[in-house]
Amino acid sequence: MNDLKIGVVGTGGWGKNHLRVLNELNVLHCLCDVDPERASFWSKKYRCKAYTDFEKMLSEEALDAVNVCTPTSTHFDIASKALKRGVNTFVEKPMTSSASQGKQLLELAKDSKVLLTVGFIERFNPAVSEAKSAIKNKMLGDPLLLEFHRENKWAGRVTDVGVVSDTSVHDIDTARWLFDEEPFLVFARVGNVLAGSREDFAVITLGFKKEKSAFIMSNWVTPKRLRQMTVVCTQGVITLDFISQESRYDDASGTRIPRREYREPLLIELEHFVECVKSGKDPLVKPKDGLNNTIIAEAALASSSSGTPIYLDL
Repeated sequence: MNDLKIGVVGTGGWGKNHLRVLNELNVLHCLCDVDPERASFWSKKYRCKAYTDFEKMLSEEALDAVNVCTPTSTHFDIASKALKRGVNTFVEKPMTSSASQGKQLLELAKDSKVLLTVGFIERFNPAVSEAKSAIKNKMLGDPLLLEFHRENKWAGRVTDVGVVSDTSVHDIDTARWLFDEEPFLVFARVGNVLAGSREDFAVITLGFKKEKSAFIMSNWVTPKRLRQMTVVCTQGVITLDFISQESRYDDASGTRIPRREYREPLLIELEHFVECVKSGKDPLVKPKDGLNNTIIAEAALASSSSGTPIYLDL
């Protein structure tokens, strides 16, 4: 893999993990961060060149790809510059601050004929991948209901978007992927109980065809970190923990708890990204996935504001 050159933009809370994994994959070439001290620190640690100006990095380095791990409000500006230069681009979720920006990125990627993908990491969680296979093969019959809980105390790192765009989008994407279709209905209630200006808790219902539904509960209020999913099927139930990757399958014959080796989802995700850059194949998370997740998140906020369901045609 060492024939590729990838640059990381943004080396803060999540970006530092991209640095670590890409360095392990031997494809980390350079990094960029507006904080000179932070840029210098990671540059010394990973022995790669550091920049504080993204455009300068693009001009001076012949990069195969960039990983954008900056605040959401900057995603469009940075990703669009990379795409215009013909550089393959990985953008952490959410893809953009608005659906209109997302549509522009899709057009840029299409015109530039380069890869654009978005960091929806749960698709690469081994427990979720196994559940996806079980649903596809109808091991427990047809899926009816997905229930998600993604909760923890706000750490203060995210300030430019609320819990829906930052947190709920993980489960919006997972629901779309597991059901393998788009929701046509969104109903939500969101609110704010902390001191910030953005919503910090949300309950979202997504309606799919044939009465399938997803309930998504997200908050930055509760002190205990929780990342769980339940899949109710016509012949049984799957429960899993995103963090521990432990899962349980219950049906009329009893309970099955699979044994599997723990694997870091980010490593799997970035291995996949590197392979797509090398081979030119389509990524698992396509640009339209990033756009549709943003559209659904915007619909959830609109639903809460109006007190009515929002109907979509995606």
